[in-house]
Amino acid sequence: MAYYIGIDVGGTNIACGVVNEECKIIARSKVKTHPRGKDAGFPKYEEVVGGMKTAVRLACEEAGISPSDISSIGIGCPGICNSESGVVEFASNLGFVNVPLQKDIEDEFGVKVYLENDANAAAFGEFCAGGAKGSKNAIIITLGTGVGAGIIIDGKIYRGSNFAGGEIGHTVIEVDGALCSCGRRGCFEAYSSATGLVRMTRDAAEVHPDSLMWEAVKSEGRFSGRTAFVAMKRGDAVGKAVTERYIKYLACGIANVINTFQPDILCIGGGVCNEGDALLVPLREKTMEQVYSKNSAKNTEIAVCSLGNDAGIIGAAMLHKS
Repeated sequence: MAYYIGIDVGGTNIACGVVNEECKIIARSKVKTHPRGKDAGFPKYEEVVGGMKTAVRLACEEAGISPSDISSIGIGCPGICNSESGVVEFASNLGFVNVPLQKDIEDEFGVKVYLENDANAAAFGEFCAGGAKGSKNAIIITLGTGVGAGIIIDGKIYRGSNFAGGEIGHTVIEVDGALCSCGRRGCFEAYSSATGLVRMTRDAAEVHPDSLMWEAVKSEGRFSGRTAFVAMKRGDAVGKAVTERYIKYLACGIANVINTFQPDILCIGGGVCNEGDALLVPLREKTMEQVYSKNSAKNTEIAVCSLGNDAGIIGAAMLHKS
């Protein structure tokens, strides 16, 4: 039985897992990305590398194996990750600029290390063992603070010539629309991320103080991606209008992606997917109204990601297949 290490480097934690040939996580570990706390600013590169080394050893200990038993190590890291040179060229939330992450981990453990952008690694995890398993061409979109995406073509991760491909969240769906964190206006991310949904919810609630959305806010203590859906399910017209507007933008962005790539399957993930049919039924309907291939014999399936936070670990561990 071969064993692989998958490392998912996040802004808060470094999650690590020992994964077997069947894409099952058999042991885990987690360490802080910022050992001195986020108030200390960016973590030092050496601290992050040290945390990754510790996480690998802890996971191996939990699995009852030695690091020398590992066939390969895969790393999913935020930012522009050059998978050929093994260098993280830029990671804004970690403060990394041209750091030799692959080499530093290889030198420590003496096994082959693979480096990939974290969204691509998570997408590959869904392709290998999750919602997109069994497909040939797949797009995985995660609706979180932003809109992350990974593109799989003929079973391989598409990275682009500069290793920054797949930034679907920064394609524009509303010219001169809401300001996005990237500096453009009207980005898919600005409207279809959880952040965008919360903004639309708050804006509508402030205009309609009698909306049932305020009861949801009082119950949860804050505006969230659930607020409008909760109110909508209780018959609130304003909540219904917000969810319909959100789904309209989401369907537009997804239709653009399908029209461009025509994948076998497009999987969406993120907390908003917990709304189930309240999201998926109208989303599929509105998306199919806009796709160019709707009269084809085979249409893209729209499904939900199934691995949750494990996608990054499994995808990183399986990078030797990409």
